Amino acid sequence: MTQDAEFRNDLVRGKQLVSPAWLQAQLQDCTTGVSLAGRWRLLEVGCDAIDAYLASHIPGAAYLDTNGLEVEPFWNVVADQDLLRILLGFGICHDTTVVLYGRSTTAAARAAHVMLYAGVQDVRLLDGGFSAWLHAALPTEAGDCAEPLPATHFGSPFPACPRYMVGTRQAEQLLQRPDGVLASIRTWDEFTGKTSGYCYIKAKGDIPGARWGRAGDGDDMNSMRDFQQPDGTMKPAREICQFWAEEGIRVDKEVAFYCGTGWRASLAFYYAWLMGWERISVYDGGWFEWSSDPNDTVSGRA
Repeated sequence: MTQDAEFRNDLVRGKQLVSPAWLQAQLQDCTTGVSLAGRWRLLEVGCDAIDAYLASHIPGAAYLDTNGLEVEPFWNVVADQDLLRILLGFGICHDTTVVLYGRSTTAAARAAHVMLYAGVQDVRLLDGGFSAWLHAALPTEAGDCAEPLPATHFGSPFPACPRYMVGTRQAEQLLQRPDGVLASIRTWDEFTGKTSGYCYIKAKGDIPGARWGRAGDGDDMNSMRDFQQPDGTMKPAREICQFWAEEGIRVDKEVAFYCGTGWRASLAFYYAWLMGWERISVYDGGWFEWSSDPNDTVSGRA
């Protein structure tokens, strides 16, 4: 694949956050013999957004719906055997380069986290998502793309990185450890109990002992304004690390990010992963699962 000197130099894994120009160069590159049916996959990730995809998407992109990655009642990630089946169906193995984007960057980040958990070694995110592509006046196409050739073997133990996902009991144990942090990637209004943030989550408040990891605007569960520039691209790493450090969320801690059901937490996880943080995970059940358990307590912060 074509190399690019414009990768973010403030990130340890700067090559994993790609620009529209870099992606366009891959789509135009005929010299390496690499194609979307070969060693890499380009996926648009959305939730019930197939109509928008069919109307207009980045050329060569296939569509991945998060409904296939999550299961009710708490929209947690599907069982490992189901996740493996989905990835193989898209022709994704452990050594496939996967480039993800979405109309919602948090949707794409949800898929990115899941693939890193599975053990895909080269997962990249389009910085700014589909909006950045359109802003750059790059071409789009309509209709479906050719179905990828399914893979028969993942090529490594599955999941290869189970440490990237924790459940409720593990989250509770993390709270008891001096080096453990639960980071709430929710708005201040959610964190302090002014709103639950979701029409389908009744409980208001947050997990006792959790640190506020920020998110976005008051009652907008899709906003990640604190992490992103107005154009939706990632803010400088130092700015994110600074407001995290103010809440005790630091690289020397073991940090589990969570939100309501996993999307915003996945973006925070991915940004931390880009910055080289290694002891990180997503508490998949998040506020939805925690607040549904009568044995777990709820807190708000004034």
